[in-house]
Amino acid sequence: MASVHVPKIETLFSVDHHLRYFDGEIRRRYGCFKELLEKIDKNEGGLEKFSRGYESFGIHKTPDGGIIMKEWAPGAEEMYLRGDFNNWEMTQYKFNKLDFGKWELKIPPRPDGTCPIAHCSKLKLVVKTKTGQLVDRLDPWASYVNRPEKVPIYDHIFWDPPQKYQFKHGHPPKPASLKIYESHVGICSWEGKVASYKEFTQNIIPRVSKLGYNAIQMMAIMEHAYYASFGYQVTSFFAASSRYGPPEDLKELVDTAHANGIVVLLDVVHSHASKNVVDGLNQFDGTNTCFFHDGGRGSHDLWDSRLFNYTEWEVLRFLLSNLRWWIEEYGFDGFRFDGVTSMLYHTHGMGHGFSGDYHEYFGLNTDTESLVYLMLANYMLHTLYPDFMITISEDVSGMPALGRPVEEGGGGFDYRLAMAIPDIWIKNLKESSDEDWDLGKLCHTLINRRYGEKAIAYAESHDQALVGDKTIAFWLMDKEMYTHMSIMSPPSLIIERGIALHKMIRLITIGLGGEGYLTFMGNEFGHPEWLDFPRIGNNESFHYCRRQYHLADDNLLKYKYLNRWDQDMIHLETQYQWLSHTQNFVSRKHDSDRVVIFDRADKLVFAFNFHPHKSYTDYKIGAVCNIVPFILTLTNLRYKMVLDSDAEEYGGHKRLDHSVDYYTKNEPWDDRQCSMMIYIPSRVALVFAKVD
Repeated sequence: MASVHVPKIETLFSVDHHLRYFDGEIRRRYGCFKELLEKIDKNEGGLEKFSRGYESFGIHKTPDGGIIMKEWAPGAEEMYLRGDFNNWEMTQYKFNKLDFGKWELKIPPRPDGTCPIAHCSKLKLVVKTKTGQLVDRLDPWASYVNRPEKVPIYDHIFWDPPQKYQFKHGHPPKPASLKIYESHVGICSWEGKVASYKEFTQNIIPRVSKLGYNAIQMMAIMEHAYYASFGYQVTSFFAASSRYGPPEDLKELVDTAHANGIVVLLDVVHSHASKNVVDGLNQFDGTNTCFFHDGGRGSHDLWDSRLFNYTEWEVLRFLLSNLRWWIEEYGFDGFRFDGVTSMLYHTHGMGHGFSGDYHEYFGLNTDTESLVYLMLANYMLHTLYPDFMITISEDVSGMPALGRPVEEGGGGFDYRLAMAIPDIWIKNLKESSDEDWDLGKLCHTLINRRYGEKAIAYAESHDQALVGDKTIAFWLMDKEMYTHMSIMSPPSLIIERGIALHKMIRLITIGLGGEGYLTFMGNEFGHPEWLDFPRIGNNESFHYCRRQYHLADDNLLKYKYLNRWDQDMIHLETQYQWLSHTQNFVSRKHDSDRVVIFDRADKLVFAFNFHPHKSYTDYKIGAVCNIVPFILTLTNLRYKMVLDSDAEEYGGHKRLDHSVDYYTKNEPWDDRQCSMMIYIPSRVALVFAKVD
């Protein structure tokens, strides 16, 4: 892989001229990245080779049928391998010590030429610490770990199946309009259990395809000993979680998604690691360092986890190889990087409000080493896999240029999560009635993103579904969802209001909020309950650790209305691809009328009436973008209504005639060059499309 030579930082300044005031700091950061990249080129033969550590580290079969293992444990005094293959004898197979804290073990084949360690054998590394203790550890590079049902400790399972899964489908093309279905395999069943990769493949992928989403974001795949951590306390970074099934089943899942044209993103956690010593990386070599910083810098007090030392050569090899592994072994198409804010700042973002002042991002609080790692990871991924790679940052701070290419001095991410959007929705729902929502502030939040950096908009993700918070559907309808969601039940003003606003909230978010869109599984149809994983606090109950998709499929229940709305909304975006058009203009945000009007993609006009009871006949709205030359005749441009939240199939009152054509008049209105008259009922959202 060739190094970058001439940074294109002037391009970055042309996108955001305010960054020019921090020219020196941006160039310094880029210089740190370039210096590290050049060291890798010089010492490792390039980033491509450096990031294939999984081919030499960990356990592997040799061509003659033997075994070779290599580990990095600089603090260890001795190292051994034991398992059921040698009746768990502690010190029979001893590693040889190499340079730079590395250890190697070779085991010859059996006399008959077969491998001395059989497929699915249980293994443990034994580390002799500086105090003379012999302690069991899991191989950090283990590709599969598992534990018996009643035993809380994991074993490394030697995964060498006689028939490995053969992928039938390649990576789908990178979507121009990214629409993500955020998913957790374990909760995909209505039953109170841990669901499987097979169940997700058979039941959820067809649903995602029918809904029209073109990406699945997989959570909690990297192995985590504590299920209730939601996958964010990773213990084995190279192992696909065994609680959902064997590795080959995950490969089939990804391949099936690809067969449906759906890209699969992995929720990757490189911001921290579990403190678990027996099952995780913590104190792997018997010291408090190895993969992590020592002292306070090596611990995250809020998350009670360990923090990587991104200056350590072998930590870089481990993490970069981890990204390559999930692509090369499982076929993932990209990553959503968790906890990026925590990585970017020495304070981990805790106790920091981030006002938007640029000095907050270019001062001493920024952790250059972590930022350079993210730059290096993004550079590697986009250089090696330019045709399909997608990376998304979870950063609440708003770090400038995080979503710009590395060669410009940016962080290299394709998208950033628009994390302020769900916050304002929950704030509005918790603190005020929709009659009092500040529409100007709402619109500002939806469009307030860094120019030239693409954002993923979402009304709610898994965060808002977790117990301790409430989903939007629950905030809107709460207990009445248990009694009034049947089409046979008596009318309910709460349910009617909730269904109307649920549809409007989602449409205005995907319409105005970003260049991509995300929903969490089940929330698209207003899933009636929160999400709570089995834990001591709930007596290890699975009751809320599931998704009740049958509710959306029941014709006697009103969840079907929200499910149909979401499906048609997503398919409409697929038809018009407005997410890939950054051009949008809010022509009206009228707090008294409770009306919001905006246009997007040069063809669509979105109209929202948030008023609880006022409907408007012959309501005048702006209709054409200013990019249309004035010399063109703007009279009698024809629009058709292409989406109507008041339609009967979405649980509305069917007050609009969908056969009506709407024609513009050459009368400027709301800073648009022409206008048209529409009928817009109360608590209704409409989309009009220009007919060519």
